[in-house]
Amino acid sequence: MTALFALATSLLWGLADFGGGLLTRRLPALTVVVASQCLAVAVLGVVVVASGGWSEWGPRLWFAVGAGLVGPVAMLAFYKALALGPMGVVSPLGSLGVAVPVGVGLFLGERPGPAQFAGIAVAVAGIVLAGGPELRGAPVRRQAVLLTLLAAFGFGAVMALIAEASTTVPGLFLALFVQRVTNVLAGGTALYVSVRRGGRALPEGTGPGAVWSALPALAFVGLADVAANGTYALAARSGPVTVAAVLASLYPVVTALAARGVLKERLRGVQAAGAGLALVGTVLLATE
Repeated sequence: MTALFALATSLLWGLADFGGGLLTRRLPALTVVVASQCLAVAVLGVVVVASGGWSEWGPRLWFAVGAGLVGPVAMLAFYKALALGPMGVVSPLGSLGVAVPVGVGLFLGERPGPAQFAGIAVAVAGIVLAGGPELRGAPVRRQAVLLTLLAAFGFGAVMALIAEASTTVPGLFLALFVQRVTNVLAGGTALYVSVRRGGRALPEGTGPGAVWSALPALAFVGLADVAANGTYALAARSGPVTVAAVLASLYPVVTALAARGVLKERLRGVQAAGAGLALVGTVLLATE
């Protein structure tokens, strides 16, 4: 079940990233983050009430608060790094955040077998290559590298924190709700500060209708991201975190394949090789 839940996580995160990337071509990134998370909060609130999750309040929810605070910071750092570019370097480096939950698992005493250790190495190499790293071309600015590493650490920290935020399924719903409320508060504050400093919440020449027309896509991105956090928490609970984290981090492969299928973007040779390595690593990690 660990492999199944973790692979579902990578599928959902990959599709959410693809949808979010398309939306940021039409709307400011912060607006996409805040609007999509507001929709997720509304749905999760209903789920928490229906499941009786309110009864699961406890100290573990501070892990969810931490994940909710770290997530928007990581996302903003990642978007800023992508803007500085080159994207072919920034994107695959961002996936190295998998080292955080893997390190936590090893620190807590998890010891994968030899085949799984090999699978971790092969899968991580595949994840990086699937992003299509640019080995030649324009130099990478130090600020872009630092922002990317900050984002990677943040993404990994969210994975580690959300895995510790609950022990039951109703508690998981509540933890995800708390995380998303914190996301909205943190992202909304950042959006307010940005607008006060002259930034724009909507594209120039448009009104609230721009967000309204994008509502279905925003809902998909927000709910897919929430579902991915939930399936990852289940994966980390049902098996080794070292395995769950790596399999869940295959989402760059999903994003690249979605771009190939929908936008007809051609995969570079290094990306195809990365996808193949990720598949081999998945098989090794799934072995017991």
